[in-house]
Amino acid sequence: MRTRTSPYGPPRGLLVGLLLGPLLGLFLPVTGLLPAVSAAAADNGTWGVFPTPPVGAAMTDRAYFFHQGAAGSTVADSVTIVNSSDRELTFQVFATDAVNTPAGGAFALLPVESKPKDVGAWTALSAGASGTVTVPPKGREDIPFTVKVPEDATPGDHTGGIVALNTALEGVRADGKVQVGVKRSVGARLYFRVPGPLTPGLSVEDVRVGRGAPLLPWFKEARATVSYALVNRGNVVVEPRVTVSAEGLFGRNVLDRPVRAPRLVLLPGQRIELSEPWPESPQLDWVTVKVTAGASAHPDLVSEVETDFLAVPWLAAGIALLSTAAGIAFAVLRRRRKAGPRQVAHAPDLARTS
Repeated sequence: MRTRTSPYGPPRGLLVGLLLGPLLGLFLPVTGLLPAVSAAAADNGTWGVFPTPPVGAAMTDRAYFFHQGAAGSTVADSVTIVNSSDRELTFQVFATDAVNTPAGGAFALLPVESKPKDVGAWTALSAGASGTVTVPPKGREDIPFTVKVPEDATPGDHTGGIVALNTALEGVRADGKVQVGVKRSVGARLYFRVPGPLTPGLSVEDVRVGRGAPLLPWFKEARATVSYALVNRGNVVVEPRVTVSAEGLFGRNVLDRPVRAPRLVLLPGQRIELSEPWPESPQLDWVTVKVTAGASAHPDLVSEVETDFLAVPWLAAGIALLSTAAGIAFAVLRRRRKAGPRQVAHAPDLARTS
């Protein structure tokens, strides 16, 4: 999938000629480059949540839950809560759905107040009627659970997690007459795939450029930010790889950031906003910025969007044009003053001639 957008309506060549032509004689174009620009743990140092390991295996042998089950089937597993502290801890244990945070795309699990609708709703934990479990100091607790896949479950990846929320408030402090505290939680990811047609989908959308130009061009560098959205429109998890590049007038390469992986897992149906800092961006140029996204696991999955922007040091250009206009007006006025007042020649009065 390749699409192109431009915020400017008139043809590029026409605007270049009208806007940049007069200014190219006043300023020298400068081009710039761009330098380059993070995952979740199931253990916070006090307690951790892990898939229960087989007998004799290390606790960290399975970092996440990975399961597959057809619609209507039931899958069983167990989660282990490890208490590394010197005191007894009580947790509220629950299953929930996963999302990407809109800004940056970090993997996140919904809080206990949010009702899950996907794999979190399919999961039933054997944590007692209260949904809480108490773990002794330096101890562990294994909690069996089942995932019952609905008959109408859609094929593809369904992502969630199992969370242990400490029921005790931490960091309590007085804020006026109100006590403020936090409850910490840790969760283990749960990836579940329902067999069927798999359709990877990834699109780049809303590419835009924000600029910060200095008052005195080329005495200070201009800075820009390329912002864009990545959207997973398929039914499987993708790990995006992004390339950002830009061309100036006459095809000059003014930005070439190589392929990079933002270290994120983009979940089906999720949309995230990312940005790329661009120091030393062009100060006088017509620039076409291109953002290309793909996924290493899906070589044919490519989305590419272009957008144009006009880089002009408007303050300096305005001052230069005003100075030019003032100079022309002064020259015209001076020429008129040098010419002096006009002498009017009177025609002879023929009637008085004898």
